[in-house]
Amino acid sequence: MTRPSRRLITTCAASLALLAGTACGPFGGDDDKASDGGPSFTVAAAGDILIHPQLTEQARKDAKVTGKGEKGIDFGPMLAGIKPVISKADLGICHFEPVVSKPEGPFQSYPDFLVPPQITTAVKGVGYDQCSSVSNHTLDHGPKGVTRTLNALDKAGLKHTGSARSAAEAKKPLITTVKGVKVGQIAFAFGFNGREVPKDKPWIVNQNDFDKIAAAEKATRAAGADVVILSIHWGRENQPNASTPQIKLARRIAEETGINLVIGHHAHVVQPMEKIGDTWIAYGLGNQVARHDVPSGLTEEGAIGWFTFSKRGGKWDIDAKYVPTFTEIPPDPDETGELPKGAVKDHRLLDVAATLRDGKDLSEERRSRYRLAFERTQGTLLNRGAGQDGLKALEDLPD
Repeated sequence: MTRPSRRLITTCAASLALLAGTACGPFGGDDDKASDGGPSFTVAAAGDILIHPQLTEQARKDAKVTGKGEKGIDFGPMLAGIKPVISKADLGICHFEPVVSKPEGPFQSYPDFLVPPQITTAVKGVGYDQCSSVSNHTLDHGPKGVTRTLNALDKAGLKHTGSARSAAEAKKPLITTVKGVKVGQIAFAFGFNGREVPKDKPWIVNQNDFDKIAAAEKATRAAGADVVILSIHWGRENQPNASTPQIKLARRIAEETGINLVIGHHAHVVQPMEKIGDTWIAYGLGNQVARHDVPSGLTEEGAIGWFTFSKRGGKWDIDAKYVPTFTEIPPDPDETGELPKGAVKDHRLLDVAATLRDGKDLSEERRSRYRLAFERTQGTLLNRGAGQDGLKALEDLPD
């Protein structure tokens, strides 16, 4: 089914628009065509969605206020800050890392995640359309956990790829028609925390292997895809620099396959982006939302990649931008059980630039923290020379 275009509705002075000849607003204009008349569409993709107990407790707290959610759990307010970005993309791609439980639980945290399926509804609610569903935690609860997770994604209306409930499902490429363009997504992960892939179900997860990645791209093309996007779980946790194996595999993918875009996950911190030939590589987009037991500062920072695909001269050209995000974490209460004066009270996922732009009542301390998140994310994303290939923020850091 062709998905309707979702664009920011803005008003520009007609005379200025005619003089400038440019689109207005950070998301561009309503023109569905590239400059030479070819097709064009946008993709928003972000980092790991990993629900820790503190986030579930926040969702319980929010449900008491909103009266929404299921079984007293509502993740909607927590994620609402990114909806203005994700909902404007023609295709929103998430990375869903954990295994879901039943709506009423039980729930578990690291090392074997079991999280509320209510998070899938919130993910859909902010505008995501599909998710990579394979990570090092996919087999935390065996084949039953895989089935339960994919059932929850289906129920929420989220397409998925990377794990499967049957051999037939694993063989069927995920292809979504976006403004007339057939966009394929494939997904792979480096391993499963020491768990072996069931011998009687070798198709249940996709494990990183160059030949298998190349074969998956060819199969997706053969099924009709015009564009192929790879979501990949790789790299070293908590390391802002891409590892040597990441870089080597990225170069093989860019040079020896026709994959158009690589979206990386797993490090839980932002890693660089790089253009190799015509292929953009996002080595790691950090956490979309998570609450690690020991937040490092970097683990609260993330990035949404914003990619505009335009077909020019028979080739797909990709313009890459980014949106720094930040997960606000309340501090621990003091010895009286109270939060420090002026402290944030709720876990919230923020679009950093938009928060700084619109937050007239922000304290100087919070403004400084958000500026640090933006500037550090920007510096990391650009540290392999991506600025020379046009990578920039979707919205600049406000003065």
